[in-house]
Amino acid sequence: MSVTEPVAAPAAASGIAADAPQPAPSASPLVARAAAELVGTAALVAVVVGSGIQATKLTQDVALQLLANSTATVFGLGVLIALLGPVSGAHFNPVVSLAEWWATRRTGGGVTAREIAVYVPAQIAGAIAGAILADAMFGEPLVKWSTHDRSAGNLLLGEVVATAGLILLIFGLARTDRLRFAPVAVASYIGAAYWFTSSTSFANPAVTIGRAFTDTFAGIAPASVPAFVGVQLVGAVVGLALVAVIFMRGRTETAGAPSA
Repeated sequence: MSVTEPVAAPAAASGIAADAPQPAPSASPLVARAAAELVGTAALVAVVVGSGIQATKLTQDVALQLLANSTATVFGLGVLIALLGPVSGAHFNPVVSLAEWWATRRTGGGVTAREIAVYVPAQIAGAIAGAILADAMFGEPLVKWSTHDRSAGNLLLGEVVATAGLILLIFGLARTDRLRFAPVAVASYIGAAYWFTSSTSFANPAVTIGRAFTDTFAGIAPASVPAFVGVQLVGAVVGLALVAVIFMRGRTETAGAPSA
């Protein structure tokens, strides 16, 4: 659900100037970056699922349950981005990794196809481990497929919006050389999207898969997962298109604003 310093700014291949400021890539070995993605995604899902379980134990008010769940996610995600961002970029999200690869595939500076092949399995494995860990901490069955159906069309639209907004935010920050704000900005966006999207903003294929393994407040039925992942990929494409249009260098200069 997030990125910080090692992520390169989207480049000319996506309609953005190739000479835009780009943070230096992480010098950490690939195994360290993969471990950061696995542990970070596991911790994120443990926060999401665990706080959902805790909330349902403390109150029957669904609004309070969602408030507790979203608040814990905001703080947990912000801490994880700040801690692990300097190592791997703190993607914790296959669509973020894929979007970075696509945006920088011709100019370099982002993740490579080889790194994608390592990051994505690490993120998915971490998400599953995080759900199992949360269930274990609260005495729930370690693996129990969720029965929470989320297949309605309005929920899928919510996922497109949530994912497009996330990609727009991350790559917009990169384009304007403000990735230092990612821990606060990305966590705040996800917290807000819990409430303004109908789907409560999964916006992450790995997290979606992991949450299928728990039949608790934050779960999603396995049958709903493929459609959620599909529309998240659509949302990523929409988000990159918005970045290309909104942060188009020519338009910024024509408007008289200083270019980044």
